[in-house]
Amino acid sequence: MTMHLRNATGHAVAGLASAGLASPGLASPGLDARNEPRYRISEIREADPLAADPLLAVLPAMNRDADVAALTVALRTLLPTSGTVAQWSVVESLAAMRDLGMILGSIKRHGTEPLAVVPEAVTVLEALGRRTDMVPRDTVHHYTTWNPIGARQRMYTGEEMEGNLQDAVRMVFPSLAASLDTCAALARLEPHEPGFSLALDRTAKHVQAMVDSIDFTVANVSPVFFAQVLRPYFEEIDVAGRDYLGPAAAQVPLWLIDLTLWQCDHSSPQYDEFLAESVQYSLPSWRDFHATHKGGTSAVSKLSAAISWETVDRLPSELAASAVSLARVLRILKTFRARHIGIARKAYSEEVRLYEVGSGGAPIELLRSVLDLTRDNETLVRRATERPRTPAA
Repeated sequence: MTMHLRNATGHAVAGLASAGLASPGLASPGLDARNEPRYRISEIREADPLAADPLLAVLPAMNRDADVAALTVALRTLLPTSGTVAQWSVVESLAAMRDLGMILGSIKRHGTEPLAVVPEAVTVLEALGRRTDMVPRDTVHHYTTWNPIGARQRMYTGEEMEGNLQDAVRMVFPSLAASLDTCAALARLEPHEPGFSLALDRTAKHVQAMVDSIDFTVANVSPVFFAQVLRPYFEEIDVAGRDYLGPAAAQVPLWLIDLTLWQCDHSSPQYDEFLAESVQYSLPSWRDFHATHKGGTSAVSKLSAAISWETVDRLPSELAASAVSLARVLRILKTFRARHIGIARKAYSEEVRLYEVGSGGAPIELLRSVLDLTRDNETLVRRATERPRTPAA
């Protein structure tokens, strides 16, 4: 059992290097300069408050052997005291949750509830959750954006495809963070104002980054690898009687962009229910954004109302520009969702899947319904501008 903890470190690190996983940093350096500790990505990646590097370097070896005993020892070995957690910064606490989470997911993957065998970890996880103002387990942000790159990269399997999936999610974090600013501006503006179409155009660039990410995933991560090798590590764990999902890519909050574009007043009960569960896995400022805008008026509704007031055959230029920009960003969103469904269908086909629902807790049917909602809103915008009008000069 303990051979993994003592002797395999060099082999595992060499394996990561040979797999080509010393990938470049994919998060925007500009985020680190913001007054938000969760955006200090390079600091979180560098942090190792649990001195976990040696243990996590051999995690893939322990998982290959399904060595639950060694994993249990590793979890106990890394646990800090509550007093230590109380002295940590948010950056250190995020890094600690990241590293504990890798072992939690590994133990659960092999059929054991981790906190049933290491119950003393419950108070530590709860303390880290309070310290970071996040759920008391690791999330997709811990697993990807805040994960070191290169030789220190934390992985369950050490396989190249796992590293590729992590990189694909890292690609979208800067765009998601930036979308809060553009979507907040959109919520304050009206379609006849010049800034409305500009905010939409900037949002379109953020959404395009997500399309690029999913294209990268299609090219570099096979559905069979995800479904049969990686997906089992994302199972929920029980923390003090409540289940928390693993760090699945499905937690990437595209709803940040949906919200002000269309979702706040053109949604469905099913999507609303899914979001109510998903929002808790986001950063505090992102949850605040959702709370602020969930009862607002969407860009789709604003544009439809503005166009309905035009009684002549000449659409004002600013309004026409807003219509074009809104249709464009919804079309890009539709493209992302269509490609996401393509991946999900392959990973959860009967001949491949190990689970009935996605790693974020949603069935394929929900993905289809959200795609339909996106398409319906794009159609609404397009039809509103298809009347025989000539934009004003």
